[in-house]
Amino acid sequence: MTAPAAGLPRFGHSEDVVRLVKRFEDGTLPKAEWTHQAHLAVALWYASRLPFEAALAAVREGIQRVNVAHGVVTTPTGGYHETITRFYMRVICHYVAEQEVAAGRDWSARVNRLLERYGAKDLPLRHYTKDLLMSAEARFGWVEPDPLPLA
Repeated sequence: MTAPAAGLPRFGHSEDVVRLVKRFEDGTLPKAEWTHQAHLAVALWYASRLPFEAALAAVREGIQRVNVAHGVVTTPTGGYHETITRFYMRVICHYVAEQEVAAGRDWSARVNRLLERYGAKDLPLRHYTKDLLMSAEARFGWVEPDPLPLA
C-alpha cells in the first residue's frame, strides 16, 4: 500500500488486494495488516462477487477465522462485532450496486475509490449512537441504526 493524499492507506496495485484476500482466506494475514482499510477491501471483494447474504457470511466467517488465528476472543466489549460487519456490508453492497457497474479489473483503484468515499472509521457513528453501537447487543447481533437509518 502507498500513502494517500487524504491520510488513508491506499492500495498501490491490484496484486496487493488479491494477496490480501488470499491471506484473509487462508488465515495467514498478519494481525498488523488486518486494518480497517483491509476489512473494507475484503468486503468489497466479496460484495463484488456474491449476493448480499453470501458476501456477509463469507466476510463474517473470515473475520472470525482471522480473529481466532490472532488469539482475539469475542467478548461483550471486544472482538468480532456483528452490527459493524453487517453495517459495512450493507453500505458496500449498496455502493457496488450503484457505483461499481463498470468498475473494471483494477482492484487497487476500486478499493481506493471505496476508501475515499466510505473509509472514515467513524462512519457507523453517523448512523448509531456510541452507546448503542458499543453495546453487547450490537456486538452479538444486528441492531438497526438509531439516529440515522441506512438508505
